[in-house]
This record gives sequence, C-alpha cells and structure tokens, in this order.
Amino acid sequence: MLDDKLLAWRFNRGDTDALRRIYGKYRDDLLKVAAALLNDTDGIEDVVHDVFVSFAETVGQFRLSGSLKGYLSICVANCARDRNRTAQRQRKVSLDDAEPMREAKDRPDDCAACGELSEQIGRAMAELPPEQREVIVLHLQSKMKFRQIARSQGVSVNTVQSRYRYGLGKLRSILDGGSER
Repeated sequence: MLDDKLLAWRFNRGDTDALRRIYGKYRDDLLKVAAALLNDTDGIEDVVHDVFVSFAETVGQFRLSGSLKGYLSICVANCARDRNRTAQRQRKVSLDDAEPMREAKDRPDDCAACGELSEQIGRAMAELPPEQREVIVLHLQSKMKFRQIARSQGVSVNTVQSRYRYGLGKLRSILDGGSER
C-alpha cells in the first residue's frame, strides 16, 4: 500500500517509470478481471490498455484514496461493462452461439484437468447476470471489500452482498448441473 502511494506520487510528478511499474505490477491481475467480465475474449488486452491510457491522462491530477489495485480493477470493470453494452446493442447472441473461452496454448499436459475445470467455471460465470459476475470477480480476484464495491457501483453493501451470495448459489447450481439457470 505504501509502495502504491509512492508510485502514485511519482506518477503525478510525471515519472514515466512509475507508470511503467504500476502497469507491470497490476497488468496480470487486471487482465484476469477483464477476462472474467468481458463477453468478447478478443478485447481483454484492449480493455486493460484503454484503462491505462485513461489513467496516464490523469497525470498531475490523480488522487489515491484507497487501494491502487482496487481503483484500477474498478476502471477495468467499468470499461468491460461499457464494451459489453456496446456489443450487446450491436448484436444479440444466445449462449448457445457464444464461443467458448480460449484455452492457454502453453498449458502442460498434466494441467489438462485444471484447464477443463477453468473452462467450465468460465462458461458458468458467463451465464451469471453481469451485476453478480462483477461483484464475484471484484471480491475474489481483486480482493476488494464489499463496502468498496458498493461505493463504486452506487448501491448498498447489502445489495452487493446479496449479488455475491446469489451469484455463488447460481454458480454452484450451474456447475452441479442443477436447474437454477
């Protein structure tokens, strides 16, 4: 946290190395958030890059009030939500027509079962309502507190906790082959 405050301070003074370090530090985590929230797997890196371009434009004005990772995760979630809305307006696709998530090409043979489970979870996450999916990803992947998520979404903490609880219930049902779809 202290390292983030120092990086933010240096970034605000125009230190390009600070921006590079922030990008390097959080890139992988933000890609995971984008991958979990974005309906278009081809745009995952674009979302993260768009967020960092917008972030770079705040040089000299950025104020860090909480977690830098949390702030950037919310930015990625917002950008992914916007892209999903735009894509949804452009075309309507049923879940049967949706492409399955891509598998990593460099995965060792002994992780095949792990890759299959990951793909099942990805498909199940795609079936969740966007609000529930976003809360689950921000809480579990970005380690954000429900209070932070509620503030960023403009809803109550109880609403966020309900979305999380209902989302996990639906995931369990989907993964167990239940009827709650």
